[in-house]
Amino acid sequence: MIKAGRRPMTDDSIRLGYILVFAAAAVLYAATCAPGPVWQDSGMIQYRVWHNDIEGKLGLALSHPLFYIIAIAAKHIPLGEFAYRVNLTNALISALAVANLFLLLSLWLSSAPTKGPWGLPALVGALSLALSHTFWSHAAVPETYNLGMALLLFELIILLRYAGTGRVTWLYTLAFVNGLAMANHMLASIPLACYLALLLALAARKQIRSKHVLVMALLWIIGALPYEYLIIREIVRSGDFWSTMGSAAFGRSYKADVLNTSLSGRIVKENLMWMALNFPTPNIILAFVGISVLHRASPKRWFARILLALLVLFLLFAFRYTIVDRYAFFIPFYCIVSILIAVGACSVLARRRRKTLGRVIVALCFLTIPAYIAAPKAAKWLGITSGRERNIPYRDDYTYFLRPWRAGYRGAERFADEALDAVRQDAIIYADSTTAPPLLYAQEVKAKRPDVKIVSPVACSPGSPELNEQTIDGLLAEQRIYVVSPVKNYCPDFLLERCVFEPAGPIYHALPKRAE
Repeated sequence: MIKAGRRPMTDDSIRLGYILVFAAAAVLYAATCAPGPVWQDSGMIQYRVWHNDIEGKLGLALSHPLFYIIAIAAKHIPLGEFAYRVNLTNALISALAVANLFLLLSLWLSSAPTKGPWGLPALVGALSLALSHTFWSHAAVPETYNLGMALLLFELIILLRYAGTGRVTWLYTLAFVNGLAMANHMLASIPLACYLALLLALAARKQIRSKHVLVMALLWIIGALPYEYLIIREIVRSGDFWSTMGSAAFGRSYKADVLNTSLSGRIVKENLMWMALNFPTPNIILAFVGISVLHRASPKRWFARILLALLVLFLLFAFRYTIVDRYAFFIPFYCIVSILIAVGACSVLARRRRKTLGRVIVALCFLTIPAYIAAPKAAKWLGITSGRERNIPYRDDYTYFLRPWRAGYRGAERFADEALDAVRQDAIIYADSTTAPPLLYAQEVKAKRPDVKIVSPVACSPGSPELNEQTIDGLLAEQRIYVVSPVKNYCPDFLLERCVFEPAGPIYHALPKRAE
């Protein structure tokens, strides 16, 4: 076992450390989260919470009902405006994930005979995750991934307790928590596969019985009930079992992305850059040290094998994924890397001059912040493009994507207010999936311009007309139509082919082309 501290931690010191880490992370994320409406999927989360919508319209795999149940309950807390309450909910969930990581490392690394200030490795692991780019950026806006990480780290805590006690009740708890995780995000199916492999091994050694497995299955089903409810409801509604199961596994249109097995040079390059941005510190070397000592450090060899399996599986899944925002799917991988950094730090501090070296390792965790400050200018100087074909008003993509904090950012709100002010009475605005959420938020939550009809692929204003190839000529003749971005892939081809576009505030007025 690794030697990493003066004596095993007491329950009181673990409890105090957990509270302090949660409080510090909560302050960080609450201070840096967005103050109001936001763009893209995060904006759609706000919109769905406003409508108490736990299903969405993009297929069951993208429903994430557990997150919405929590956010819908939290939105009633009278603290600031509605959007901020939703943002703050995820900030606190993210702080819980960081605290769970600290707890996992505290319980694990404190159990060995020790020599020095071992508590530093647990802090280093928590800081590594808390200050990693993608996790932090998803703590600053409403997203579902960090709730999944809070649950995943809780699962690993439960596994650690089972490794130490051998009590089957811990496996019961694990089944229930993983069921909850499945009700939040399908990424939980990856650790589920690892747990099933463990159960098979335990059953083969007769360490668990069939009755134990049945209880676990029942508890898993209870935990996953929010998701199962949506699946059963859709089967009853549609009468199509296989189509519903496909939606539950892949969503409405993501099967090819989920099952993709090919890679391009561009995807590899982008993935490596995102990974480097999350750990721009020499501490990443400690992760490789952690891998080398993991089996000796673990209470059971199978615990180390599960961690390594999760590391590899999460990396493989995210690395060959092809959706635009695949960088978010690396978050579970970053969680495991943060654990390995802590294990590596524990090993190093057991052999070296601990006091000074420990302070250096902790200080290096904070190198991420100046790296994020410098990243937008560095990307522009290196000629790294954002990969997007249009500019969004009041959003610099370099700053928006390369700096994780959103404190004081009101670009989406400003865009929506000015766009709605720029259009005529009873106008139609076509917005893409990125820009529609703040427009819908301004209209429905702030009651701004209810006469305007917002049409988008993700949601529309109540009573919006059908906007398609068959109806467009009549609508152009009778109503004023505006678009946010007259650019291919962000605007329908039938509008691009028929119209010329004149600026109208931050959006564009679509005018029929004159016959030549």
